[in-house]
Amino acid sequence: MLQRTAPRFGLSAALLCLSALLFSAAAPAQADTLVEGQDYQLIDPPVPTRADGKIEVVEVFGYSCSHCANFAPIITEWKKSQPDDVVVEYVPAVFGGIWEIYARVYYTAEAMGVTERTHDALFHALHTERRQIGKLEDIADFYAEHGVDKEQFLSTIDSFVVNSKIADARTRVAGYGVEGTPTIIVAGKYRVMAPREGGYPRMLEITDALVARERAAKAGGN
Repeated sequence: MLQRTAPRFGLSAALLCLSALLFSAAAPAQADTLVEGQDYQLIDPPVPTRADGKIEVVEVFGYSCSHCANFAPIITEWKKSQPDDVVVEYVPAVFGGIWEIYARVYYTAEAMGVTERTHDALFHALHTERRQIGKLEDIADFYAEHGVDKEQFLSTIDSFVVNSKIADARTRVAGYGVEGTPTIIVAGKYRVMAPREGGYPRMLEITDALVARERAAKAGGN
């Protein structure tokens, strides 16, 4: 099972990371001080974006990944603060096994229009409450608790729409060169993971700086 190799963070540590992120906003990383190979990896060739001229930021994640669970409330708050020219998207890693099952779960929730109210809730149930919901029936029961029709959920999870999304996610994640989660992709060009020094706040500072770089390039016509 592929996951980040950085130290594990507990819930309290994740909240501390969130606080640190908010306080660090006054001194963001500068794009011209970033070091390729250290702060980010260049994706070559770049992966085409789907953001209609806006700056695309993708988090590649997995519901079974404890690091993604710790990062979830942090990126949720960060997403809320993004300006109109930034589009933030979640793409589940389809590494096989339980990763594919949960990727299907994500796209089923998306197809049913319940992602906003279930995304962080599923992380919480799996990693904070430690609920055993790895089987499809159990997962469907969890979504039913959040107002989702269980039979519709089970029929959608193997639908053409979800199968197409799974195939697309597999291709995109391979193109990004993702080796662990969570990973952030900026504009299909840059791959960012949480560094050991600075953790998730630094990861999002780097992301902010790369977004600023893309914004400047667009403004300059490059």
